[in-house]
Amino acid sequence: MEPIILASSSPRRQEILKLLNIPYQVMIPNCNEEYPADLSLEEVPEFIATRKIDSVARSLPSGTEYPWILGADTLIIANKKIYGKPESQEDANKFLHELQGKTHKVVTGLALFNSELHYVTNRTAITEVTFSKMTDEEIDWYISTDEWHGAAGGYRIQGKGSCFIKHIKGTNSAVMGLPIFELYDMLKEQNYPFME
Repeated sequence: MEPIILASSSPRRQEILKLLNIPYQVMIPNCNEEYPADLSLEEVPEFIATRKIDSVARSLPSGTEYPWILGADTLIIANKKIYGKPESQEDANKFLHELQGKTHKVVTGLALFNSELHYVTNRTAITEVTFSKMTDEEIDWYISTDEWHGAAGGYRIQGKGSCFIKHIKGTNSAVMGLPIFELYDMLKEQNYPFME
């Protein structure tokens, strides 16, 4: 299979590409994650994923061959606002207090650039996650595990955070940051040699 440039440093996204036996190279994008005010919250991750691709493509030396670049962005949406990655324990504590006992949306936007066609394909996966009610003690314990680092909303579904997830409507891989069905659908649409 042809290698893909992954415009992300996320270990979870790398794990999913490994699971699918897709060869990849990590290039961390250097772009701001601001977005136009007229975008709906659900459209923001796809916009940022596309911006990440653009950032990586512009950073490559002239003449570099890069047949595929994959960008992804995940946000938590609840109470009509976005929960990104907490910057501190205090942020993580606040996020979990606001999310516990409620249902929120995990929105992951994908963008795949095909350099041969000079074409970008986009997809968005939305999963609803319901947290059980959490005591202050449980929140403090979870934050002490350090799983909140680098995780949208301050939790990881594939770790100890799953102790508090009561219900999921959607897919685990979307919450992890790389929805497998949508990724496969994009690759198939672009004639990526997935089965070679």
